[in-house]
Amino acid sequence: MSDYGDSRLQELLGRLAKNLERDELVQATTDYLKDFLNVDRIVLYYFYYEWKGRVTFESLSSLQFSIFGSTGADDCFNDEYAKLYQAGRVKAIPDIKLEPLHPCHREFLESIGVRANLVVPILNSKRLWGLLIAHHCGDAHFWLPSEIKAMKQAAVKLAKAASIHDS
Repeated sequence: MSDYGDSRLQELLGRLAKNLERDELVQATTDYLKDFLNVDRIVLYYFYYEWKGRVTFESLSSLQFSIFGSTGADDCFNDEYAKLYQAGRVKAIPDIKLEPLHPCHREFLESIGVRANLVVPILNSKRLWGLLIAHHCGDAHFWLPSEIKAMKQAAVKLAKAASIHDS
């Protein structure tokens, strides 16, 4: 094999190893948070293009709560919301039935069975990379300061990971 072929192969293997490392970290983090928060679902919503994204990881209390691959309510998430999360906004909603929400957002949350919602941004060195989201589906969930802190710490840990930091 030529030197060019060897270097291309090494580059490919390096990218694969980096992706596997990221995937293991994200899955371990979402699994930990689901258990710690005792919620129905933890998801990572990754932005692959400006304010267009999808659920790329999830940890579930039951398979019935899966929304893997969901693209979310892209029409609801616009520059206004993006700027809030880029500035570090953390949004804790204990009960969507009682929270004053934009109708588009409420309808979306109801469509995926959410009753309580906690959203924390993942901000890497370049951009709003994604959102780490906790959903409780059966009941309201009054988010404790320790739960919010755990989500924020997990988002920072993910953002600092070499496989996410510069991507």
